[in-house]
Amino acid sequence: MIKEYRTIHEISGPLMVVRKVQDVTYDELGEIELPDGQLRRCKVLEVHEDKAVVQLFESSAGINLAQSKVRFLGHSLELGVSGDMLGRVFSGMGVPIDGGPEILADEYRDINGLPMNPAARDYPSEFIQTGISTIDGLNTLVRGQKLPIFSGSGLPHADLAAQIARQAKVLGTSSNFAVVFAAIGITFEEANFFVQEFRRTGALDRTVLFTNLANDPAVERISTPRMALTAAEYLAFDKGMHVLVILTDITNYAEALREVSAARKEVPGRRGYPGYLYTDLATMYERAGRRLGYEGSITMIPILTMPEDDKTHPIPDLTGYITEGQIILSRELFRKGIRPPVDVLPSLSRLKDKGIGKGKTREDHSGTMNQLFAAYATGKEMKELMTILGEAALCETDLLFAKFADEFERRYVAQGSDENRSIEETLDLGWELLSMLPTSELKRINTDLIEKYLPKKKD
Repeated sequence: MIKEYRTIHEISGPLMVVRKVQDVTYDELGEIELPDGQLRRCKVLEVHEDKAVVQLFESSAGINLAQSKVRFLGHSLELGVSGDMLGRVFSGMGVPIDGGPEILADEYRDINGLPMNPAARDYPSEFIQTGISTIDGLNTLVRGQKLPIFSGSGLPHADLAAQIARQAKVLGTSSNFAVVFAAIGITFEEANFFVQEFRRTGALDRTVLFTNLANDPAVERISTPRMALTAAEYLAFDKGMHVLVILTDITNYAEALREVSAARKEVPGRRGYPGYLYTDLATMYERAGRRLGYEGSITMIPILTMPEDDKTHPIPDLTGYITEGQIILSRELFRKGIRPPVDVLPSLSRLKDKGIGKGKTREDHSGTMNQLFAAYATGKEMKELMTILGEAALCETDLLFAKFADEFERRYVAQGSDENRSIEETLDLGWELLSMLPTSELKRINTDLIEKYLPKKKD
């Protein structure tokens, strides 16, 4: 039986203390009924003896301590899941906001799902084609992987996220592919951009979109990625779909976590973030992966803006520990007009070797990837030497490497936001660029592959 309490003792910002409660549990959902019949939702943050500290999802304005009633619903926040979610737009609390009908749920699931049991995990090994050369060719995304994108304020990570969501697909399989996109703490303009972009390209039909705006409550921001992951788990493991989850922006999520922690007067950790930030992020990230015995899978791309472009900031630092690599966007390349400005050299996909090669992409993929990395790194060094010593101090081969670095950025890294390159096109482009260099410098590729794939130079 649900009890009602008229024992609201105190309200402080988004927090409220209710006294003389019984059988109330952590994370339980509650409703506050105002004297005029208006309902507001809240959830339990802490229980001590007969007192419960709850956090409001909406404003606390207008709540009368003596006349307002609180009832606890006996369950935590839930999401109604159904195959009809595809093609729909939801708020950060899972409410449809696209003007369509309510979802007829197959079931209601607690959004605080569990991280995947390591013993139940299947090893990621299937290539996902994003259509973006710097990812497909050099930092390959594998089905079931967690590959974050580290960006900075003002860099075009929103465009990159939308492009990946539109273009991503698993090669060599007839299974369904879906995208679950969670926009966390973004502006109305950004949210509208994603919705319109997906509608324009037809990608919305296979997408479930959750949008949490910057003016929405912080506690809703904490729930949004969990809503998205709950939907992804249902589509992947109940419907057998390959699901790509894109979360942007994790920095806004962590800021909301810090805000709630400060309101609870918890002892802060690094830079004011709660000491459990690592654990909290891990409970989200580790819900992605492949499960033994299941056809479907969850691949995750969290996107975060590094404060002051600092890779050692707690959010990118902890994210890097939990996930399998990172794609880093460069402000220097952005200033040169290169889109997407992916900084190839510090970027890394730890599982790239598992998803490439004969039968997955192409037999020459590993060799060209290693050679392009090496040649680009050498070219960047030569350009630095040219700046210090002058062009005359470099030999002919060094100048070729410097020219290669410029061409690599202009033709391989730079790519239109609507340009969808197949893996064959990406590999062929890599060979075309490597043909600028003397064959004797291609030391990281098997000579048989050079003979087979390297374009013949015209006399």
